[in-house]
Amino acid sequence: MKIRMKHIGILTLGLLLTLNVNAQDFQGQATYISKSTMDLGAWGARMSEAQKKQVMARLKNRLEKTYILTFNKEESIFNEGDKLDAMSGATDSWGKNFAAGEQYKNVKDNVQIQDQEFYGKRFLVKDKLQPIEWKMGTESRQIGNYMCFKATATIPSDDLTWYAFSWDKLRRNAPAADKAEGETAEGETTETEIPMTEVEAWYTPQIPVSHGPSEYWGLPGLILEVSAGDTTMLCSKLVINPEEKVEIQAPDKGKEITKKAYQETIVTKMQEFRNNRMGRSRG
Repeated sequence: MKIRMKHIGILTLGLLLTLNVNAQDFQGQATYISKSTMDLGAWGARMSEAQKKQVMARLKNRLEKTYILTFNKEESIFNEGDKLDAMSGATDSWGKNFAAGEQYKNVKDNVQIQDQEFYGKRFLVKDKLQPIEWKMGTESRQIGNYMCFKATATIPSDDLTWYAFSWDKLRRNAPAADKAEGETAEGETTETEIPMTEVEAWYTPQIPVSHGPSEYWGLPGLILEVSAGDTTMLCSKLVINPEEKVEIQAPDKGKEITKKAYQETIVTKMQEFRNNRMGRSRG
């Protein structure tokens, strides 16, 4: 990947002052605070401001999460640091089925392995890294002690949330037999459009590794902040060569499956739930 000449000075400074990523024992650990917003829509329109605040306070632990990215030159492990949830046990159990599990990435071998659990069954989701065509920007800003540069990309939304579920995803993936040819869920006669997400990332060449949180990677420096849709992840703490090293190992338990096959598994199961529920209602 090409790096603009004005970035070279920062990169060289970073290499001289901070890192030798080629060192055999090099390791870093980045803590990210993830914050999401939620549109209450028509439901929220009927609420008072006090009621809205109560709902958002109850959902805070779902909308604000902490993640840890542990990395060396080629590999990384990304997982949630605090899994406390303010919701009830039943809701908690439902949400657990669609939460991201421990994620291993190897940027040299182009491999991603993720540990997922879905309704009591363990899956080992093994696939290539998410393809991302980054557009390198000219803007720069300081994040903590690091000079960062902006990059943007447009990525299919389902590729970023392949482990999750939404009723919209179910409608878009419903079998042709379940709807009239050429119709959407609203009855419109139009071709299905692929939802896309605009992504904005800020990376620092001072830490010249291609890692980042979640599905993001592939820039000439560690990604310290990334915004996609209604979620922003910001690095709040960064430790280079911590005293206690963490062994970076890929998950190895569960039924091996690809991201696409895992998505299909979720959609099929939820289709069954919906059909069973509709059957009981008609009965």
